[in-house]
Amino acid sequence: MTALALTLAWSSTVAFAQTAMVNGEVKKIDEAAGKITLKHGPIKNLDMDDDGMTMVFRVQDSSMLKQVKVGDKVQFEAERASGGITITKLQKAK
Repeated sequence: MTALALTLAWSSTVAFAQTAMVNGEVKKIDEAAGKITLKHGPIKNLDMDDDGMTMVFRVQDSSMLKQVKVGDKVQFEAERASGGITITKLQKAK
């Protein structure tokens, strides 16, 4: 029983770590190319530990770009994909 409880606790910790939202700020939006430029903090699930980086990302769904504008504070999730690092979730920061 104890081993099962520890396994379940560890699994939920790993799942949480993989889906942690990253804080960022929208610097540029290119709807035609399906890309967004974000100044952001560390992206732990991609082993990016630098703070204050600015990068161009592809978005998984171009409709995400209509939800934000330049200057908005956002939270996002990103993953490595065949076309490069891709935003899989994007929302305005609360």
